[in-house]
Amino acid sequence: MNELSLPESPHPRVVIIGGGFGGITLARKLRGRHFQVVLLDRHNYHTFLPLLYQVATGGLEADSVAYPIRKIFHRQRNFYFRMANVERIDTDTRNIITNAGTVTYDYLVIATGSNTNFFGLADAARHAMQLKSVPHALDVRSLLLQNFEKELAGAEKPDGLLNIIVVGGGPTGVEVAGALAEFRAHVVPSDYPEIGKSRVSIRLVEASDRLLGAFATRSGKAARTYLEELDVDVSLQTTLKSYDGTVALMGDGTEVHSSCVIWCAGVTGDSPTGLGDHVLDKNGRLRVDGMNRLKGHEAVFAIGDVALMETDKDYPNGHPMVAQVALQQGRLLAANLVRLTKGQKTVPFRYRELGSLATVGRNKAVAEFPLAHFRGLVAWLLWMGIHLMQLVGFRNRMVVLVNWVWSYWSYDRAIRLIIRPFKKVN
Repeated sequence: MNELSLPESPHPRVVIIGGGFGGITLARKLRGRHFQVVLLDRHNYHTFLPLLYQVATGGLEADSVAYPIRKIFHRQRNFYFRMANVERIDTDTRNIITNAGTVTYDYLVIATGSNTNFFGLADAARHAMQLKSVPHALDVRSLLLQNFEKELAGAEKPDGLLNIIVVGGGPTGVEVAGALAEFRAHVVPSDYPEIGKSRVSIRLVEASDRLLGAFATRSGKAARTYLEELDVDVSLQTTLKSYDGTVALMGDGTEVHSSCVIWCAGVTGDSPTGLGDHVLDKNGRLRVDGMNRLKGHEAVFAIGDVALMETDKDYPNGHPMVAQVALQQGRLLAANLVRLTKGQKTVPFRYRELGSLATVGRNKAVAEFPLAHFRGLVAWLLWMGIHLMQLVGFRNRMVVLVNWVWSYWSYDRAIRLIIRPFKKVN
């Protein structure tokens, strides 16, 4: 295969695979340093994953949570972006094989993030919806709206069109269920008065005995109270055993007819091939040392969700797969790469827990920080402010803010378009 078209450079080449939080942060921090930076991603945009659920439920349009990678770096010298899907890494020759050509590296940083973990349920992986990309979110939105249209069509239709099941009681599952409940309360009565909100069922299924397992117990209880106030059926200590696209079989043997199951139950590392099984753990994450370097590979690093850094005391099972870890690892690795080229001693990574947030709906959220916990309106305002500041691009921040303000005062989710109809697999 031909090589990717890249200019020659007297500086070491750092190739970053993945344009998520970690990859973007690392590339930014290498600005003005003596490196040629090459970023590879299968998409030409960065996705703000925490707000994908709002695209799926009609609160935001897709371009509000996506930002062109080339525009992020258009003023950064010695930076090059190539849209490509990585097929294999050859560490012996330091070649990365992609569908668009090969590229050599002096330093390789894997920041490929995570995939949805269906825990071996092949039928759920085939038929359930997921939320890991913009296309996923648009598919969920289309399916939800198509099901309402089918319910009104009058022709023969399957059972369970108005039964929505959300699997997983972590932050994503809680936020999805809350957004769906607000859609049911404020959009269904105006757009689908013949149906009425009482006929729409939303059920949140969680295998453990509480919601938001990574949060304090009181935050999980608060989230459950908020959801129940929104008439969401919260089923704890309940698992999904199988799903064939029309019937969801629960662990207790209960069958629920549903045309829309949204899977938010877990993630697994999205690791490229060619690095060797010795660096992979059972969840697809890459084992790294305290400097985020793959064990046995001097010039290969991994950051973010795909990296597993095990520490004896604080994180024996690796750091949480959240954006803050990727951001902090990206910043430190940039500094350590500079130190390496200067022959200086590198600094090990130490995660600084800044806090956790989850929102259920209007004025309903939980926020945990090292010195304080908040619930209700204050937590909701904190959630909005922090997410707005983390969005890439001034335009996106303003568009999201205007959408949120409009939705707050009008109780409306204006983006109810079936632009790309979703076709379910058989």
